[in-house]
Amino acid sequence: MHSQYAHGCTLGQSDYNATVRVVMLSKALVVGQYQKKLEELARYADLELTVVVPPYWRDERGVISFERAYTRGYTLLIEPLRWNGHFHLHYYPTLPRLLARVRPDLVHIDEEPYNLATWHALRAARRVGAKALFFTWQNILRRYPPPFAWMEAYVLRHSDYAIAGNADAVRVLRAKNFCGAVRVIPQFGIDPELFRPNPVASAHHEFRIGAGVGRWVEEKGIDVLLRAAAGLSGNWRICLRGSGPAHAQLVALARQLGISDRVHFQPPCPSVEMPAFYNQLDVFVMPSRTRPNWKEQFGRALVEAMACGVPVIGSDSGEIPNVIGEAGLIFREDDVDALRTHLIALRDAPTRRTELGTRGRARVLAHLTHARIAQATYDVYREILASSTTR
Repeated sequence: MHSQYAHGCTLGQSDYNATVRVVMLSKALVVGQYQKKLEELARYADLELTVVVPPYWRDERGVISFERAYTRGYTLLIEPLRWNGHFHLHYYPTLPRLLARVRPDLVHIDEEPYNLATWHALRAARRVGAKALFFTWQNILRRYPPPFAWMEAYVLRHSDYAIAGNADAVRVLRAKNFCGAVRVIPQFGIDPELFRPNPVASAHHEFRIGAGVGRWVEEKGIDVLLRAAAGLSGNWRICLRGSGPAHAQLVALARQLGISDRVHFQPPCPSVEMPAFYNQLDVFVMPSRTRPNWKEQFGRALVEAMACGVPVIGSDSGEIPNVIGEAGLIFREDDVDALRTHLIALRDAPTRRTELGTRGRARVLAHLTHARIAQATYDVYREILASSTTR
């Protein structure tokens, strides 16, 4: 499958002359490993990058404090966030004064178009004559009540560009009459030096299946994996790394299926420790299932596993098939028998596992590293500013 990611003009620095001043705001960048993309952007000598992040972000997992990890080459500003924890309503009250001081050419709003933060930042950008773009993961067509519908309509009408994290998000934008340019670029890539194969870690005598990285909820389909694995013969183990409201139900299901001793529930760990988790596996599975209000938007854990040379199996929910491409196996959502067939096929074919693992690593290096995401983002910046059209 031809990758949809990080393709485009891919111009080099020699194609440009004028320095570009960009202000990016993103609450996601409180996570240290994501800041690597900023250092990669900062490598472009004609780009002056200022990044605005909050001191923390609060969600259902609790408070995620800012992690200072990759901060070279750009200006990092930690600014207060009003209504922190309210996904639709938070915003940066100091941003208008900041933009008036920096006078950027472009404001990169790393938020959904229906959020107050996006509307507020776009208005502030227009007041200082800057162009603006927003980011969206939203891959299901939804209609929002006022005032969110009004804010979204304003953003879609006045933004110069949109970056979509997946192909379905582009279709949603077009259905909502966004007429500007759109490019599919995942929000963040991965560091291939951190997430890399370690053959020593995988030396064991059982077939190890990994899954459940992140939040354990019904739509992640971990129960499908448990049911599929229950029909496997031989020596195998499932390793789950995360937490969430479905934990108790999954424990009960494993007990009901008679596989409790083969299913290992492990708590979340820092991102720098995740390569060790992936490198103990023979296969990684993402069995997500679509629901009326959700389908898989990307599947970052798939990319991390692929970068570690681990073969992957995914359902056909949302963006999963596009992420995997020809580097893994796909099954129909909720199809327990199909997933079991894939598990058996990889269990019994070590050479096939190695082949898919090699393909996965190559796919990540070609399209999904921080450097590739940064390059594609830089090209978007220059594309916006090269255009003489003002929306």
